[in-house]
Amino acid sequence: MAAKRKRGALAAGKAKRARSAPSAGEAAPEGGPRDGSVPPQEYSIPPPVSQGKWKNKERVLIFSSRGINFRTRHLMQDLRTLMPHSKADTKMDRKDQLFVINEVCEMKNCNKCIFFEAKKKQDLYMWVSNTPQGPSAKFLVQNVHTLAELKMTGNCLRGSRPLLSFDPIFDREPHYALLKELFIQIFGTPQYHPKSQPFVDHVFTFTVTDERIWFRNYQIIEEDASLVEIGPRFVLNLIKIFQGSFGGPTLYENPHYQSPNMHRRLIRLSVAAKFREKQQVKEVQKIKKKGTKVLVEEDPTEVVFETPAEEKPVEIQLVKPESKPIVKDKKKLRKIQRKKQKKLFRTEG
Repeated sequence: MAAKRKRGALAAGKAKRARSAPSAGEAAPEGGPRDGSVPPQEYSIPPPVSQGKWKNKERVLIFSSRGINFRTRHLMQDLRTLMPHSKADTKMDRKDQLFVINEVCEMKNCNKCIFFEAKKKQDLYMWVSNTPQGPSAKFLVQNVHTLAELKMTGNCLRGSRPLLSFDPIFDREPHYALLKELFIQIFGTPQYHPKSQPFVDHVFTFTVTDERIWFRNYQIIEEDASLVEIGPRFVLNLIKIFQGSFGGPTLYENPHYQSPNMHRRLIRLSVAAKFREKQQVKEVQKIKKKGTKVLVEEDPTEVVFETPAEEKPVEIQLVKPESKPIVKDKKKLRKIQRKKQKKLFRTEG
């Protein structure tokens, strides 16, 4: 009968083997390990480049609603790439209310939010908000171009901090001053952020033209300090600025804003007006053709220069003309005519 093993025998054997093997942190004995393995090497971890402390704990949540197209999805991914202090989340259902985003930001530990809202699968709106107190702004996004397009030839280091350049009008108007502070807190990468690099090699520009905000991203070339566009690029048409986050009292409403539905309606009305104008022109032309012609009275002076033609005497034929034979064959007809001519010559001779 086999001898019974004790309960702790196997565990003790493993422990003894583990003790006998040299650990990775301990130095090898002077003669080297007995099994012939290479002794472990010591590695020194270099200190971080920036010794500062991360104080500005700004975190931006970038996500969207359902129903966006591929261009919006690429734009979101580009913004996440350029902003190392951003976070992502799943798409939000279109039936949910917008104030739910404040709870999502709280769960993600974010105090800023960029939310893309798609409507009718063709209109794109962007919410920029300071959660949960506010304020927030709603924009209509137009003319979107992403990083992957060939016209964007610039490049920058991933995670580098950008310079923010604003148009002088941002300091004149109060609503633009509010948006400037909101953009600085959202797009500015915090100093000493763990995922950022201590380099500044690109510029975010915000320019106001035609009552719209034009966003551009440029690379700074070291040789001659020239700028090359990196992307993405888009145009923001301001709609409203709210006091709260994703709602609340309206602080400013853009009087120059025209909704996409109204724009499309005006285009349809202009096309319909042109069509009706053409139809009316055709009807007027038909009426002119069918209308009665106006008779002009005879002018008595028209017959002054008319000369009457000479009257020819009327000749009355008393003899019945000879009937011409109907001959279908042309050769026979010619023979008959020749015979008649010969008869006439004979009679005259």
